[in-house]
Parts: sequence; structure tokens; C-alpha cells
Amino acid sequence: MVRISGFDMQDVRFPTSRSLAGSDAMNPDPDYSAAYLGVQCDDGSVGYSFVFTFGLGTEVQLAAIAAFEPFLVGRDLDEVLGDLGPTSRRLVNQSHLRWLGPEKGIIHMAIGAVINALFDLAAKRAGVPLWRYLAAMSPEELCDLVDFRYLEDALRPDEALDLLRRGAEGKAARIDELEANGYPAYTTAPGWLGYTDEHLVELCELARGDGFEQVKLKVGRSLEDDLRRCRLARDAIGDDIGLAVDANQVWGVEKAIEWVRRLEQFDLAWVEEPTSPDDILGHARIRAAVRPVPVAAGENVPNRVMFKQLLQAEAIDIMQIDACRVAGVTENVANLLLAAKFGVPVCPHAGGVGLCEIVQHFSFFDYAAVSGTHSGRRIEWVDNLHEHFVSPAVVVDGRYLAPARPGASTEMYPESVAEYSYPHGPVWAGPRLP
Repeated sequence: MVRISGFDMQDVRFPTSRSLAGSDAMNPDPDYSAAYLGVQCDDGSVGYSFVFTFGLGTEVQLAAIAAFEPFLVGRDLDEVLGDLGPTSRRLVNQSHLRWLGPEKGIIHMAIGAVINALFDLAAKRAGVPLWRYLAAMSPEELCDLVDFRYLEDALRPDEALDLLRRGAEGKAARIDELEANGYPAYTTAPGWLGYTDEHLVELCELARGDGFEQVKLKVGRSLEDDLRRCRLARDAIGDDIGLAVDANQVWGVEKAIEWVRRLEQFDLAWVEEPTSPDDILGHARIRAAVRPVPVAAGENVPNRVMFKQLLQAEAIDIMQIDACRVAGVTENVANLLLAAKFGVPVCPHAGGVGLCEIVQHFSFFDYAAVSGTHSGRRIEWVDNLHEHFVSPAVVVDGRYLAPARPGASTEMYPESVAEYSYPHGPVWAGPRLP
């Protein structure tokens, strides 16, 4: 019998604020970081995951992850991995820790780290990448992963089962297609708000040459700057490539409507996070006011319940799930099923530290076994920090190549963890005051 022996946790911080990679209107100087977790077993196997953070506060996230260690240490690994849906629900419903959410924030993200690490272990033991591990599960097994409490007014278990049974039709052919052709990507690499105009144009031209069919720019600090930068980007990429913009929550509802109406001349693929991620009715009002510009949101949506409401309120055109914001794989399976029920495309949030690596598995799984389409769908791509991962995400000709290595692509090189471990890594200045 193999037992879970403990958690190994590391505070890993990369000084990305030095290059302004990741800079936007809300977050001018992020240091891309990770609360990095290894769930260790007494046979030497380890499941890896992380919570993406911005530097300061990573130590708080690690403390939240550590709070769940006593619930797993000593448990039979096969028993846990054979029961991941109920295991997830038990962690979410631990009443003392649930009180600190409930089902949102640092505690919920900590559960996501634990669950994602367990799925990394499960996929490794099966000898397949995570997306294929999920795609191989039966519709009944997939439904068992989902907590339908709070969802049944929008998605009943029988409806989810029907969606998955339909998704199983033609699955093998779609898996072959994914392994041959990959999955469409879009790039945010040119669009960081701290970049000069010259660098923006250079990177837009590179994106076009690299086969990307959509580019995203950060906006929201200055309307005059945004008009100029959008014009430069549109001229650089031409009219046949999509141009999305991302405000990172910086506007109120009225300001968002006014600003998007000024930018719509650039034929926007979407406007992302136009206001507070908690403001469902605000998103609905913005969406109605700025049509035909699509509204995208979700990277900061903390749980399946809020996604349900965004869909019910017809507040978004595009759902953007995040691999580390909710309670892990199990809750993101629920989110994919909700999107399929409402017919809304999923374009995951990536970038950061390792987000491209893990979130690609959800899109590959969705195409293989849930929605059966990638029409109108793309995975975000940011070309930084991939070199620190044992199985980095790879994009060629504007498409993610199918992950082939067993696991969730979440394992970092020990040398990278050691080099950038806080506070022993590079001198870290910390965030500037606003």
C-alpha cells in the first residue's frame, strides 16, 4: 500500500517587474510567482501543482495550502485517487476552513492546488497526460467529479451526463486530430501596458509571422494611449488577425461602456474583464451596451456558482477559466459543463507562472470529450518562464502542441525552484505603492 506522506511547499518568485512583463492597468509591476506544492508519497512519487501569485502574499497562500496537509497525510493513495470527486468535496466542506471563504479566495485556491497535485499523480500513475486521463474517464466518472449543489437550477446531473455521452461520440477521432494538429492559441506577449510603442509593434509583427490569428492588448490606463496603441497594433497585424483588449477590472460600468465604444472602431475580438469580476449585473449591462463587441471574463471568478450566474444573466460571450483560481480540476470540469450547456465558448486564461502549462489540458479535454469543437476558442499564450518546467507548453504556428508527458505539466525543475526560492533568490524589490 502506498500512502501520502506529506506536503513539500516552496515560495518561488520571479522578478518579472524588472522587464514589465505582465504589466496592466490594475497591476503595474507584478512579480510572477508560485506557491509551489509537491504532494509526496512513501514510494517516492510526487504530484506537483501551484497557485499563481504576484509576489507579495505568496507566503500567505502557502500557509493556506499547509492547512489541508493533515487531511491527506497517511491516506491510502489508491483510495484517494479512486475517489477524487468526494475527496474534493470533503476538502471544500471542511467547516472550519470553509468559513474563511466560503468557496472563494485563498482557501479555495489552496484546495485547487491540492486537487491539481492529486490529478497530476493520478495521470502520472496512468502513464498519460492529464487531458487524456480525463478524456478516458466515462461520462459517469466525470459526473462524479462535479459538485452539483448550487448548480441544479442551471445544470442538472442528468443534463451533464447527457452532454458527456454526446461528447463521447467521435472522441477517438478528435484525440487523433489534437495530437496531429494541436489547439488554436492567441498571444498576449505584445500587449503589456509597460511596453514602448516600438516594442509593441515589433512583437505584433512577430506574432503575425509566428502564425497567431489573434493578439491581445492591455488597456485602461489612458484612453489616448489606448487609441494610439490599438491603431499601431491593428496596422502591424492587419485586418485579418483578431485584436482583443483586456482592462483587468479597472473600469466602473459607465466608464467601461464609454471606453469600449471608443475602441470598437478597431474591430475588437473581445473586451476582457471590463469591470469588477464580482459584478455580474454590471457585466450584463456592459455586454448589452457594447454589442457587437463580445465581453469575456472569468480569470478572477472564484467558483462554479458565479460562472453559473454569469451565464444565466447572459453577462458574458466568452468564459475564461483559470486553472488555479477555483478548487482545481474537479471544479473546472463543472465550469466546462456549464459552458457547454449554455453554448458559450471557453478561452482559458494563461500566462503567469505555469498557467499555460496546466490550463492547456482543460481545452484539449473539452474538445476531446465535452464540447467537441474549438470554433471561436483559443488558449492564451504568453512566452515567458516556460523554461522552468520539466514539460513546458509548446506553441508552433499559432497552435498549442498536445501535451504528451504523463501528468499535468506542473512540475518545475528543482534548480529553478532553488534559484528563485524566496527570500534566497534574486533581490526582490516588492510592489510599488499606487
